[in-house]
Amino acid sequence: MANRVLFTCMVVYMLLQPSGAQNPLPEAVLNCCEGDVLFLLDSSGSVSSYDYSRMLGFLSELLLPFSLGADQVKVGLLQVGSQPRLEFGFDAHTTQAGLQGALRDTKALRGDTNTEEALRMAKDWVLRPGAGGGARPDLPRVLVWLTDGVEPGDVIGPMEALRGEGVAVLVVSTGHGNYQVLRQVVSPPLESHLYFVDIDDMSIITEDLRDAIIEIIRAERLQVRDVSTNSAVLQWRPVLAGLTGYYEIRYGPAPTSAGGGGGAGTSPSTGGGQYQRLTQPGESSSVQLTGLRPDTTYTATLTPESNEQVLNSLSVSFTTTPEVMSPATVTISESGATSVRVSWGPLQPWSVQSYQVEYSVLPGGRLHTVTVGNNQNSTLLRDLQPGSQYLVTVSGRYPSGRERAMSVKACTQEVTPGLEDLQLTTVGSASVQVDWRARSNGVRGYWLTWEEQQARPRPPSFSSSSAQRSSLYLPADSLSTRLTHLPPAARVCVSPVYRTARGEGLCCTTQFHSNALRYGYSS
Repeated sequence: MANRVLFTCMVVYMLLQPSGAQNPLPEAVLNCCEGDVLFLLDSSGSVSSYDYSRMLGFLSELLLPFSLGADQVKVGLLQVGSQPRLEFGFDAHTTQAGLQGALRDTKALRGDTNTEEALRMAKDWVLRPGAGGGARPDLPRVLVWLTDGVEPGDVIGPMEALRGEGVAVLVVSTGHGNYQVLRQVVSPPLESHLYFVDIDDMSIITEDLRDAIIEIIRAERLQVRDVSTNSAVLQWRPVLAGLTGYYEIRYGPAPTSAGGGGGAGTSPSTGGGQYQRLTQPGESSSVQLTGLRPDTTYTATLTPESNEQVLNSLSVSFTTTPEVMSPATVTISESGATSVRVSWGPLQPWSVQSYQVEYSVLPGGRLHTVTVGNNQNSTLLRDLQPGSQYLVTVSGRYPSGRERAMSVKACTQEVTPGLEDLQLTTVGSASVQVDWRARSNGVRGYWLTWEEQQARPRPPSFSSSSAQRSSLYLPADSLSTRLTHLPPAARVCVSPVYRTARGEGLCCTTQFHSNALRYGYSS
């Protein structure tokens, strides 16, 4: 009896040892998939220590080839006992060494088979996308239930709820009971998602179950990004990484016949259209397609070629953006008296031959033309008339002879010279003759102000409104005026008024020896 117990212990010990020389960690693992796989492992009292160790060994062999990580496969283990426990979550292991070590260290829970509580944990937490430590959003989720089939409990409803949320359910039973229950919980197809196997023969289903999981989480997406009028980037998962081989890419305008979208493995040339062919090394994961036509639907097919493994071709259709002929926008900036900057976009040096800028003063001014290279999207127009409105037209010239033109109005700033001279002549005890001279013929009028000039600093209680201040607007033909009844010390200012602004004025101060009662003026 002692020898038999010793032999049993040795068998269990050997099964739990690292696979070492028998199953070395592969250098090239399956770089095919992206998804979250949760294993629901029955470790209740109905599962013997021997059966439990065989299940762990089966999991170790099943998961060994997968690449683990943020953009690969994530694995979690939820054990079923009286009080189910998450042995490790999806973020726990990103390497095979860590995962395999965790599986070797896993201990059975024992107790009752509380599968219903374990499924509640899976639904509300572990497999819920976006939950803390839970599954990743927008990626496939898989639940693989390993059970001995003994008294599974009321699992049909919880499993149906999981499937309703998009979780694929697979079952491996080491017993042969409860077939009617188990067949109702798995996701179709039944033949590849439900397995009945003896505990000592689990290895015979390893490859089939792995293929079933891969079929669900295979990241065969051929994606298109950075689509423009004449280019696009194809991006794919590097399924040939670690293998000998290359990728063949064929792309061309999609067939115009009905239903010509191009399925997996189809050639873009289906329907008689021309296509182009590219090859990329096995470690690559993207390629830029150039020379495309604007506003055209293309089909691209990616075929991984390798003597070591047969991989499916992938196809995708996309439509290039419509051509936005330049210029689509024209703006004016840096406006001065004799110059403005005109800018346009988008800049298209690959398609535009040159730009022509035409401008003339409104109305009916002489037309001026400037030619600008195709790699420039602005120019400064000089020697313009101050205070004038211009019509500016930018034209893009294409090699095909086509042109695209857009016009805007631009205004130069008005020249507003300051007053050239200001003189005050005292006339009597409280009057002054004001004479001035302007520098420009564009003056529209003059603005005069006069106020009392304080000889001493004003006290804090004195406000600007307390000072006597007056103002007067005079027409452009007035170059003098007389102010009467001024205070003893008065500051007089004159500034020219133009169409859009005032020019810089001049100020003078006059003093009298007697006080005036009020302000006044006379022309």
